[in-house]
Amino acid sequence: MSVPEQQDDLEAQFAQWRQYVQSHRALQPSDVDELEDHLRGSVDGLVELGLHPDEAFLVAVKRMGGLDELSREFAREHSERLWKQLVLAGDTGRPAEDARSRRDLWVMLGCAAGAAASSKVPELFGRQWGGNDADSVFYALNISLFALPWLAGFLAWRRRASRVVIGVLAALFALGAVAANVYPLADSSQSVVISGLHLPIALWLVTGLAYVADDWRSSRRQMDFIRFTGEWFVYMSLIGSGGGVLIGLVFGTFNAIGLDPGDFVGKWLLPCGLVAAVVVAGWLVEVKQGVVENIAPVLTRLFTPLFTAALLALLVAIVVTSHGIDVDRDALILFDVLLVVVLGLLLYSWSARDPLAPPGLFDRLQLALVISALAIDVLVLLAITGRITEYGTTPNKAAALGENVVLLANLAWSALLLTRFLRRHVPFAAIERWQTSYLAVYAVWAWLVVLIFPPVFNFR
Repeated sequence: MSVPEQQDDLEAQFAQWRQYVQSHRALQPSDVDELEDHLRGSVDGLVELGLHPDEAFLVAVKRMGGLDELSREFAREHSERLWKQLVLAGDTGRPAEDARSRRDLWVMLGCAAGAAASSKVPELFGRQWGGNDADSVFYALNISLFALPWLAGFLAWRRRASRVVIGVLAALFALGAVAANVYPLADSSQSVVISGLHLPIALWLVTGLAYVADDWRSSRRQMDFIRFTGEWFVYMSLIGSGGGVLIGLVFGTFNAIGLDPGDFVGKWLLPCGLVAAVVVAGWLVEVKQGVVENIAPVLTRLFTPLFTAALLALLVAIVVTSHGIDVDRDALILFDVLLVVVLGLLLYSWSARDPLAPPGLFDRLQLALVISALAIDVLVLLAITGRITEYGTTPNKAAALGENVVLLANLAWSALLLTRFLRRHVPFAAIERWQTSYLAVYAVWAWLVVLIFPPVFNFR
């Protein structure tokens, strides 16, 4: 079908949807126009991601189900073609799209193989996976450099990124390699820990630049990357679970015939499979863009109440027992991980939310979660500040202090915006713009910890 024919068919579907909506509810023409404008924007975004216009229309209508029940009914009655999107790289009957799908598959396999091969290159220079302490430190600092450049390369190829973007990506990954390998960090150095935690964050946000490519100023594309991050994590978890079963079967079956697969699993299957899975999970998110049963709303609606209850219980326990927060290294990491997970849960939920939907009960629950996290963040900050005042600072305490300040600013403004949204003083788009603009703050902070902290603290 030619492009003009595709456009005519798409316009016919818009007309059919409009007629359906108008015939089932008394709506003002302006209301229908607003719905149609939102629908067209969603379709355009899906087409840019590589979907056929016909399928993009069905996906967009299905996603509008949360906004408008009639759209959900319309999608249910016209969704027989939508199941094609459940096939990873199947035959769509369109030669051009089938060829593109096959190219994506082969490029992904090439990038995954490149990631696996790069994880073995250090062995040529005497670095052994699972070797001595120095080798363990080396792999802890460099593991993200074996995988993320290949994922970024796949995304940049899929987005047809410009040479400028590719050059910036190469420079930032090179900077990460320098930071991981040039500084004289001892095996027991605190800087090893904080660099090992922050470098993957910095490089993941670099990968985000490959995802948005030349559209890096777009808040919508940045929010898409947040959704990509959440769904990538889900796929990585599923792959990891399957990998654990595979390793168990390998050990069981090889031991049954008198062979020990420990060396193969420890030196080949684990490192190669781990970095290759990073690329494969990214590819799965990309090819599943057309699946309308998005996992994000299910997960967020399940875990948001649970995390809210857990944080409230923690706050109650602190008040009742009068126990302060311990600020040793493990406790700092635990509390920071908790706050990061909560923020990630919120971002994942907001990325999947229809921006035109009115505020509801779930939005109020999210506000309770934000306020609870904000209160815990304040308590952690007070504890860290007290310890620094009394005993002086260390790399761990300084990093924890800065990270909690960064999170505090985001949570505080998010709470204010959510409150104003619930009162219908601002649109939901204001929350999206705040979160996407704050990605730059995370990037700057992560690079600051990786590049500046080690020399400032004399590589302790």
